[in-house]
Amino acid sequence: MADDAAFDIHRVVDGCLAGQESSVARLVRRYHDLVFSLCLRMLGQRQDAEDATQETFTRVVRSLRQWDSTRRFEPWLLTVAGNRCRTKIANRRRLPLTGLDGQPEISQAADTPGLILEEILVGLELLRPEYRVAFRKFHLEHRSFEEIAAELRVPYATVKTWCHRARKELAEILQRRGNLAGEALESTAKR
Repeated sequence: MADDAAFDIHRVVDGCLAGQESSVARLVRRYHDLVFSLCLRMLGQRQDAEDATQETFTRVVRSLRQWDSTRRFEPWLLTVAGNRCRTKIANRRRLPLTGLDGQPEISQAADTPGLILEEILVGLELLRPEYRVAFRKFHLEHRSFEEIAAELRVPYATVKTWCHRARKELAEILQRRGNLAGEALESTAKR
């Protein structure tokens, strides 16, 4: 993306705070796929994920003054997205679901996958930067190893190694934190 080389989050945020619609559009364009991917994984339904993504960017733009510009932007953004998803999940539980016959249906809205994803995102922040970047691009942005290698200007095998090590370390982090998902992640790391 040509936009990547010239993207400076601080300048974009300043533009958003100044009311520049082009800066808001640039911010959304840059992070839409990352936020939507998180929302879809947490909510499991495309329409809910689209709504949560839109709500996330609305909230983020309104709250940009609260972002600590000495810290990375993506974790703050994903925290806002995670909060929007958790609110949607909580609202699902409050709504009585009924079938065609008017009888209550069993809700399929279990939030366990969302909590696991949140644990993974927390664990990612503990990884080496190159592992974190490779993992995010492969697993959250659904980019191929070849695309990541070209973008990061490293060999294909290096990207594969970073992703493998990221999964392995994440599994260990999740296990230490008492999250059973660590076992599932570890089994994928052995592949």
